[in-house]
Amino acid sequence: MAAGTTVDHLTETYRTHYRSLLGLAALLLDDTASCEDVVQEAFIRVHSARKRVREPEKTLAYLRQTVVNLSRSALRRRILGLKLLSKPMPDMASAEEGAYDQLERDSLIKAMKGLQRRQREVLVLRYFADMTEAQVAETLGISLGSVKAYGSRGIAALRLAMGAPA
Repeated sequence: MAAGTTVDHLTETYRTHYRSLLGLAALLLDDTASCEDVVQEAFIRVHSARKRVREPEKTLAYLRQTVVNLSRSALRRRILGLKLLSKPMPDMASAEEGAYDQLERDSLIKAMKGLQRRQREVLVLRYFADMTEAQVAETLGISLGSVKAYGSRGIAALRLAMGAPA
């Protein structure tokens, strides 16, 4: 008789220890299907290499080690897969929406050019540079009241120029 684990011994080991090996895989992995795949693959690999298992009583130890190694490999593949997945694309506007947005930007820029210089400066610093009214006043060297007045008049002029309700 050739050295190694016999098919009969491996079959008996399968019947006796399948559930405990499945439990071992379950401790390492998170879904039943993966656990079953790992345990089945472990039996296939040990079956293919059964001649190298010189002592039949060590078959279970080989199976356990194979389950652990295959579980590690499955986890590594998952982690690598998650790393390689590209981030989902943000919701993109349709071509029509993009064209409409461009027209609105063009209209806004044209309307901004039609404002008085101080109104334009106040609105740009306040709303595009996201400065507070106090910061705008300090930057332009004007009073806080002037910032409020220029801002209010500038917005009213923009609404009028762009056809928005007052």
